[in-house]
Amino acid sequence: MESILNFLNSISWWIWIIIILTLVVIRDIYFNKKHTISHNFPLIGHLRYVLESIGPEIRQYFVANNREELPFNRIERSWVYASSKNENNYEGFGTDRDIYQHQHVFIKNCMIPYRMDKNHPNREDKSFLPCAKVMGIYNKREKPYRPGSVINISAMSFGSLSARAIESLNIGTQKANAYHNTGEGGLSPYHSNGGDVIFHFGTGYFGVRSEDGNFSMQKMKNLISKNPFIRAIEIKLSQGAKPGKGGVLPGAKITPEIAEIRGVEVGKDVLSPSSHTAFNTVPELLQFIEDIATETGLPVGIKAAIGKTEQWELLAELMVKTNRGPDFITIDGGEGGTGAAPPSFADHVSLPWIYGFSAIYKIFQKHNLTDRVVFIGSGKLGFPAKAAMGFAMGIDCINVAREAMMSIGCIQAQICHTNRCPSGIATQSKWLQKGINIPLKSDRLAQYFKTFRKEFTEITHAAGYEHPCQFTMQDIDLNVDDGELTKTLEESFKYTKTAVEYTCNKDLKECTYLGGYYKNKS
Repeated sequence: MESILNFLNSISWWIWIIIILTLVVIRDIYFNKKHTISHNFPLIGHLRYVLESIGPEIRQYFVANNREELPFNRIERSWVYASSKNENNYEGFGTDRDIYQHQHVFIKNCMIPYRMDKNHPNREDKSFLPCAKVMGIYNKREKPYRPGSVINISAMSFGSLSARAIESLNIGTQKANAYHNTGEGGLSPYHSNGGDVIFHFGTGYFGVRSEDGNFSMQKMKNLISKNPFIRAIEIKLSQGAKPGKGGVLPGAKITPEIAEIRGVEVGKDVLSPSSHTAFNTVPELLQFIEDIATETGLPVGIKAAIGKTEQWELLAELMVKTNRGPDFITIDGGEGGTGAAPPSFADHVSLPWIYGFSAIYKIFQKHNLTDRVVFIGSGKLGFPAKAAMGFAMGIDCINVAREAMMSIGCIQAQICHTNRCPSGIATQSKWLQKGINIPLKSDRLAQYFKTFRKEFTEITHAAGYEHPCQFTMQDIDLNVDDGELTKTLEESFKYTKTAVEYTCNKDLKECTYLGGYYKNKS
C-alpha cells in the first residue's frame, strides 16, 4: 500500500509540472506579444533568454581561450586572483601569448641585473616601492604628500560600489600603505578605516555640495579639517568610460545614508551636469585649483580622459606664465570604466590610455613642466609589465579600479549597471553584500598590491634599475606593423621621457609623515 501511495504522489507531482508547462505554452502562444522567440518556440525560447543572461560567464569559463576575453582575459584575472590569495601565480611550459601580436610589450633586461646591497630596503620588505615624487612640493603646498605605494585604488564611489566593498578596499590600502581615491560620491564612513584617502569630486560636487547644487568651499574646508587622513584632492574633469557626460543616480537607489553623504534628497533622481559650474575656462580652472589648495593646504590635482589637446596646451602655457597649476594629473584611458556607460561612449569617446597619456606628456615636456607634476596612469595598468611600460613613458604612480575589484572577488560578470552584482561588490543589495568577508577581502587587496610591487621591483631589477622611475623609453619595445618588427617607445611616440630626480630607495625610506608633511627623518 505504501509503495502505491508513493507512486500516486510521484504521478501527482508530474501532473502539476505538466499543467504548469502547459499554461506557459498557452501563455507564450496566445498572450505573448513582446517576444517573438518564446512565442514561436514555447518553453525552448525561455532557455535562450536564460543562457543569454549568463553569457559572459559561459564565455569566460567554457568558450573563450585564455587570452581573448575582454576587458580582462582569463590569464589576467587568474593572476590577480592568485596574487591576492598569495598563491602560485606562475605559468608552466612557457607563455601561451602570441608574442608577435601587434603592440605586444617587450621589456629589455640587462645582462647583469641590479644587485641590492645587504642593507637595501627591499631585503627587509620585498614589496617596498613608494612613489619617487612628492605631490605639492613645487607649488609649496602646506601639506605635500608622497604616496607610499606606486599602485593605488582609483576613483570608485560608495553608491557605485557597495559599503562592504569600499570598506574592504580602504582597510586593504591601510595594510598595503597605499591610498584610496573616494570617487565622486563623496567621503563615506567606509572610506574612513585607516587608509590614506584622495578626495575626488566631479560636476555633482557630492560631499562638498551647496543647497543649490554648486561647489561649497566651506564644506570642503570642514571636510578636510575633520578628516586628516585626506592627503590630496582630485577634480574630475572627465573619466574614461563616459567623458563629457554627466552621471545619473536614480532616486530609487538613494538611501538616507547615500543622500546624507552626497548632500542630495532621498528618493529624488540626481543628474550630474556634463561640465562644472565652478569654472568654465582653463584660467578659471587654474584659479579654482589654487583657491582649494590655499584654503585646505593640500595638493590638488585633476583627472581626465584625453581627446582634443588644445586646452591642455593652454593649461601648460598658463602654468609657465603664472608659475602655478595642478600638483598631479591623472590620465584615464578610454578602455577604463567600472560602472555604467552608453556603448557609444564606452567604445568610441576618448583615446586609449597609451595614446592619451603620450599626447599630454609631450605637451608638458615641451613646456618643461614634467618635474612639477606627479603623473598618474589609470587604464588597465595593474599588471607589472604594463606598469613598466607606463613608467617608461613618464608616469609616477598607477591607479587601479577593476583589478582591485577582482582582488576582493569580482568575477567580471559585466552587470555592474543592474544592481545585481553576484559578488556583492557593485550592488546596494544587502543580501548580496553579505558574501563579502571584510577582514579576508581587505587582506587580499593588500596582498595583491604587495605581490604587484614585489614582481614590479623584480622586473625593474632585471632591467638594471633600482626603482621603476628610472625606466626610459629605450627600455621597452612594441611590436608594430608592416616593415619593422619592433620599435622602442621613443620611436613609436616621438618623445623621450624626462629623467625623474631620484637617488635611491634608502632615501625614500628615510622620509616619513610629520604633522601631515612628508619630511626627512633627519
